[in-house]
Amino acid sequence: QERISQWHDQSSRYSTELRDFKNQVLGMLETAEKEREAMRSEAESAAVRVDRLEREVDYLETQNPAPPCVEVDETLMEKQVATAKQKKNEKYTKLTDCSDTIASVRAMKILKRFGSTSGVWTKDAAGTSEKIYVFDGTANDTVYVFPRMREFTLFSATRKAARIKLPYPWVGTGHLIYDGHLYYIRQQGPFQVIKFNLANKTVVDSSVFPAEEQIPVFGLSPFTYIEVAADEEGLWAIYATKEDEKNICLAKLDPTSLDIEQMWDTPCPRENAEAAFVVCGALHVVYNTRLPSRSRVQCVFDVSGTLAPEDASLVYFPKRYGSHSSMKYSPRERQIYAWDDGYQIIYRMEMKKKLEV
Repeated sequence: QERISQWHDQSSRYSTELRDFKNQVLGMLETAEKEREAMRSEAESAAVRVDRLEREVDYLETQNPAPPCVEVDETLMEKQVATAKQKKNEKYTKLTDCSDTIASVRAMKILKRFGSTSGVWTKDAAGTSEKIYVFDGTANDTVYVFPRMREFTLFSATRKAARIKLPYPWVGTGHLIYDGHLYYIRQQGPFQVIKFNLANKTVVDSSVFPAEEQIPVFGLSPFTYIEVAADEEGLWAIYATKEDEKNICLAKLDPTSLDIEQMWDTPCPRENAEAAFVVCGALHVVYNTRLPSRSRVQCVFDVSGTLAPEDASLVYFPKRYGSHSSMKYSPRERQIYAWDDGYQIIYRMEMKKKLEV
């Protein structure tokens, strides 16, 4: 009986201690929950403040853009003037009535992260196909083809995509899909532009680019020597030569024969350039820094002369991950397909008339 009584006393004491411990733990959990809610509120508040700060920075950069990155070289200007006098067909005759220019970036959409840090993804710049073409890396021979944007966004593996093996590997990120054909730069030998028919998987034509001692066209993208671009006017080639290694050159291409119709020496420097595209006959060069900062269009060269460089909008692109290895303008959709450190991004552009700039 004494042991039973002792057991009851110990059980009662243990029950009391257990109840006290349970109440203590509940109190600690309640306190931890309150502290977690407070920390969550502080984190959300900090995120709101950071987002507001980024919008303010974007606004300030828009209101106070950097000066155009164009060096005034009197010798170069005299040379260009003399060359212009010698050429009879210096002024470009526009093929369309396109008179728009970029006003700002209206929206940015990050689709996914796919492949290497450098590459190209794009649609057909001239056709109506919704296919997505993906070029992974700066030296390869296999193109991934997704039937629509939805499949490219949802599928994480390349096994869902069709594959096109090219007869020659490419180099750089200057490729372009235009009117059912792939235009790309052959990796080996002289800089040769290959025209590849996507329907019957054959090489239609090729042309050795008539520019001696070529150098990388963009200072921050040393793997690209020729950038093939398309706009409302047709096909263009953006390149650089040793003869004028400071600045970027532009040429108008015949998409049928790959012949060069006209060439220009632009005032846009190669230094700190990462990408470029053409809109309504105007070359837009995107600049950055070697320590990645905000990308911006800081030099515009209009071949028709209707848009003065000092009147062009210096467009800033929203925050990104690293540096653009490619930016492909779609004249049909008025948006840019960009590859940024392995992320595929769409920039939707706000346009306005050149005379209203």
